[in-house]
Parts: sequence; structure tokens; C-alpha cells
Amino acid sequence: MEWQAWFATVVFLIVYGFIISENIHRTVVALCGAAILILLGVVNQGEALTYIDFNTIGLLLGMMIIVNITRTTGVFEFVSIKAAQRTGGDPVKIMIALAAVTAIASAFLDNVTTVLLIVPVTLSICRQLALPALPFMVTQIFASNIGGTATLIGDPPNIMIGSAANLGFVDFIVNLAPIIVIIFVVTIYIFTLIYGKRLKVEEDKKSVLRNMNPYETITDRVLLRKSLLVIAVVLLGFILHQNLSLESATIAMSGAALLMLLTGDDPEASLGSVEWGTLFFFIGLFILVGGLVKVGIIEIVAHRAVDMTQGSLPALAMLILWFSALASAFVDNIPFVATFIPLIKDIGNISGMDISSLWWALSLGACLGGNGTLIGASANVIVSGLMAREEEPMSFVRYMLVAFPVMLVSIVLSMIYLLVVYL
Repeated sequence: MEWQAWFATVVFLIVYGFIISENIHRTVVALCGAAILILLGVVNQGEALTYIDFNTIGLLLGMMIIVNITRTTGVFEFVSIKAAQRTGGDPVKIMIALAAVTAIASAFLDNVTTVLLIVPVTLSICRQLALPALPFMVTQIFASNIGGTATLIGDPPNIMIGSAANLGFVDFIVNLAPIIVIIFVVTIYIFTLIYGKRLKVEEDKKSVLRNMNPYETITDRVLLRKSLLVIAVVLLGFILHQNLSLESATIAMSGAALLMLLTGDDPEASLGSVEWGTLFFFIGLFILVGGLVKVGIIEIVAHRAVDMTQGSLPALAMLILWFSALASAFVDNIPFVATFIPLIKDIGNISGMDISSLWWALSLGACLGGNGTLIGASANVIVSGLMAREEEPMSFVRYMLVAFPVMLVSIVLSMIYLLVVYL
């Protein structure tokens, strides 16, 4: 068993190294690592399947299908243009309005899809008004990651935490939404102080925004009505799923099936737009972490964490919050959270404490910490890629000099919230 413990640890660290380096696609690396553990008998095939969290996979798959069908209607572009027009052409108000749209959308969709939909519209508005795009892009990165932290379905780490800890949609809203609203307001205020003086629009440019017709972006009104109906039913299902004794994946997959039925189209298009690479990345990762659980590595680390903090729940929560925030700024937060979930479970088993606050510490640290650098979260990478096509590219250092201190402010606010409310 000792060689298996060392072997599982080495394989995991090598896979993590490749994920960080991005020399090989993370999905390929994760699946190869999982295959090696199975082939060499660290875990057998049956055990590997039990380590896969199919609730997480099902929830992600269902929401991907629903969002991908809805996005074809043009509703997200419509909302973005409408929000910008209501500001009267004031550039600071436009930045705040689009950030608010991004945050709200990210709470109820995944934040990667949200930035893919809203960022191109924002760039178009910036070009029309001759505004620098960078302030809007930095603000929307923060808005997407902050908004996604507020709900079970907004960010993949929350989906994983909710499934592992048996936490529902309402649990996340009640426990995280209050501090997320505060963090969003404080963060946007800081950005208005940083960028406000740079954002000026000439009067003749404002007429361009006023003359834009948001209704032209709606491509299929019938499909839009069907999509909004299904999304409403799914959100109601998320709110009630614990009372109905249904898993969140069941709600999401049922909603996806219903929407595909209502569209009456060939399902190949809906299924073809699913991010299968992301789903298989999760599968490989679950098996890798399962290998660490089986050989006892996670339990050993949990004992060390409890000993180091002398069993103090506040100290454990602060350790998890700050460590996950700083690590997630430089490392993909999905494998990080996948590793920490069994660790927190073992801490609960060892100490016998109520560990609910540790789950919120992990969520806040991992999701908000991703704002610190351009590689901290998938949304950041996508926005920087879209910016590369513009005349104002977003460099790693230029982003980090502004974003990292602002991210630390959000973690300090999270720390105060956790200490006051839970600890």
C-alpha cells in the first residue's frame, strides 16, 4: 500500500504540473493520469466509477444544453444594449450597468458562457463610443467571478462543493449572496475610482448608442419564450429540489430534455455545443483525487491541518480561505477545489466539528481568488483572448497590478463576514 500512496501522489503532482503549464490540454492530462492509476491497480475500474461525482457532471451538462439553446435567441445581447442605453450614455454608468448584467447572468448561468455572450457586445459599444476597452473588461472579469460565487450553479467549484456537502441552491443564496452583494458594490466602486477619470464620451457619440436597436438582436422570439419558460421552471426546481428530494442534476437534465423537446430540432446541434472537454476533465480529476483518498494521503493532510491550527475552527476557516484565494489566483481553481473537498470532509470526521463554515470559506476563496491574475479563472483567459484581437491587449502584469490588490479587498471582506456570521 505504501508504494501506491507514493505513486498516486507523484501522478497527481505531475498532472497538476501539466495543468499549470498548459503545455498539454488539461482534459488529456487528467484522463491520462486517471488511466495510469487504473492500469497499475491503484484503483480498479469499479472504484474509479464510484469516485466520479455524477451529480456535478449532470448539473453541468444540463445547464450547458439550456444555455446553449437560449443563447441562439440573442436575448443576452438585447439585455446588454438595453442596460447601456438606460445610462444615457454616461461611460461610468455604462461600465456599472454592464458589470451588473454580467454578475446577475453569471449567478444563474455559468460565468464562462456569460463573458462569451456579453464581452463582444461590450467591445462593440466601446468602439461606437470611442472608449478604452480595458476598464470594461477588467470590471466584467470581476463581475463574472463575483456573481458566479453567489449561487450553486454560477461557478464550477460551487457545483462541486454543493454536490459533495449536500448543499442546495437556497443554501448558497442564503449564505453567500449577502456578502457577494457587498463585495460587488465595493469592487465596482473601487473600479470607478481607478478608471472613472479616463472614461469620457463626446455628445455626438452618445446618439450612436441611443440609436442602436436592441430588438434587432432577437433572432427567434418563439424560441426565446420557450427558453425563458424552461429556465424559470428549472430555477424554481433548484429552489425546491431539497424539499422534493431531487438532486440538482436531475432538475438540470430534466430542463434540458424539456427544452430540446420544445424546440423540436435535431438534438445533435444542442449536444454538439456542449463543452465535452470540460466534462471529461472533471471525470479524470475525480478519479485522480479518488486515488489520493483511497491510499490515505487526504486523511494525512487533514490530520496535519487540524494539528497545525490546534483544532480551532476559526483558524481552519481562515487557513482555507486565504490559502485557496492565493492558490486560485495562479492555479486553476477546479482541481484545487477537487482536492480540498475530501480534505474538509476528513477534517470534519477527525475533529467532530460543524464544518459548514469551511465550505463557505473554500467557495469564497477559490471563486474570488481567481480574480487575482489573468490565469486564475477560465473567464479571465477568455476575456484576455477576446482582448488580444483589439488594439488594446491585456497583459498579465498590467492586469495583475490592478486586479490583485482589489481581489485581496474582496478576501478581507469575506474574512470579516465569516468571522462575524459563523465563527
